[in-house]
Amino acid sequence: MVELQVEDTIQWLEKSNEKIQQNKDYLTALDQAIGDSDHGINMSRGFQEVVNQLKSKQYDTVSDVLKDTAMTLMSKVGGASGPLFGTAFLRFSMRVKGIDPISQDAFTKGMEDALAGIIQRGKAATGEKTMVDVWSPVVDYFKGTTIIQADEVAQIAKKAMEQTKEITATKGRASYFKEKSIGHIDPGAASSFYIFEALSEVIKGEG
Repeated sequence: MVELQVEDTIQWLEKSNEKIQQNKDYLTALDQAIGDSDHGINMSRGFQEVVNQLKSKQYDTVSDVLKDTAMTLMSKVGGASGPLFGTAFLRFSMRVKGIDPISQDAFTKGMEDALAGIIQRGKAATGEKTMVDVWSPVVDYFKGTTIIQADEVAQIAKKAMEQTKEITATKGRASYFKEKSIGHIDPGAASSFYIFEALSEVIKGEG
């Protein structure tokens, strides 16, 4: 990863939307097991609205792309996911404001702020079976390496998502299920994985 430009950022979000649309039913099935059954529907609606919004305007800065993404997710995604994913992209946009294109260092700092926003908004920590369990190791990877390997971003996110299966939920709707939540992947962790899988493809240069 050398730098992220406006076109790369839009492509990242478009790819995220494609993956969420393709896996909408799967995300819903995950949420039926330990949630409200609406995660797939909410995320697919929200990310489709993000793409619609991004296609309707011309953008000069990555920060503006991320800010519009945040506002759209906050207003269009129901449940807890809208505020959480929206906060992540909003904090990211604020951190990289005035920086274009986004260097790897700036991207890493943006990711750190995004994670901090999720933790603050969701009052969650790692090990509680939430999207934090995917975002945290990905952020750690960006912080700990000078040469980002696209495949590693996807692999770390996927492994972290799969590990939520073994965690007892202590946050959100899933916490009502207590030990019965074990054996199920967290829906927010799954949708976070699709976002990072999309990012890895953009870093790799896959059109």
